[in-house]
Amino acid sequence: MLLSTLIVVLQEILEAALIISLLLVICRLRGASGRWVWPAAIAGAVGAALYASLIEEVSLLFDYTGQEITNAALQLGIYLCLAASALLMGCGTERRERLLRLTMTLAVSLAVVREGFEILLYQSGLMASPELVTPLLVGATLATGIGASIGALFYYGLLSVPAAPRRTLTLGLIALFGGNMLSQAALMLIQSDWLPGGAILWDSSALLPEDSLAGQLFYALVGYEATPSLTQAIAYFGGFTLLAGLAVAATRRGDNPFTQDHRP
Repeated sequence: MLLSTLIVVLQEILEAALIISLLLVICRLRGASGRWVWPAAIAGAVGAALYASLIEEVSLLFDYTGQEITNAALQLGIYLCLAASALLMGCGTERRERLLRLTMTLAVSLAVVREGFEILLYQSGLMASPELVTPLLVGATLATGIGASIGALFYYGLLSVPAAPRRTLTLGLIALFGGNMLSQAALMLIQSDWLPGGAILWDSSALLPEDSLAGQLFYALVGYEATPSLTQAIAYFGGFTLLAGLAVAATRRGDNPFTQDHRP
């Protein structure tokens, strides 16, 4: 149970931690404050608790596929926030900066709602058994520490990248995260029969299992799936291409915010 909790919670925390770290790096390199992340995370935690408390009612919606549809909507919302952030990343007016902070705040809040809900839902089904409480709490604590550590390493690792490749790496990661969000939304819609799944393109579970630590890290970072369907692949690469194009077009306007080093 300890290992299962560690893996489940770590998967959810990693996704949110990496998104938060990337957006904080963008703020840091633009010389902007990252204080907005705390209200965004708190709002997301409250939203996750509310979502978990209403899960029975939500599940009955859309012919008993309400949970899948809601999760897909959250993933799509994160993608749209990342796309809006990409459009606003080019240097601009104070109004554009405020809009950029707003889209980043929404992205973090939605990510915390999505991942926090999954953690609460997993734990709520097991906390009723007294013998499981200790391994659940220990596993969740360890997963939180590991996820936060990986997020911190990701943050400082990006900040240490020289200015020249920084732009390409940052834009590439934004596009990867966006493709991951759209692919996950497609998976939820496939499970609810709103989209056709298509053929399974490959099975790499023997090479890299999804439930391994490396598999969870690659899942959070690049949306790794051991058995992706054709629809998921189309969503992933379509979302990646669109977001990458928006980011490149936006940062070509005016000065490039990623080659200016605002670090103290």
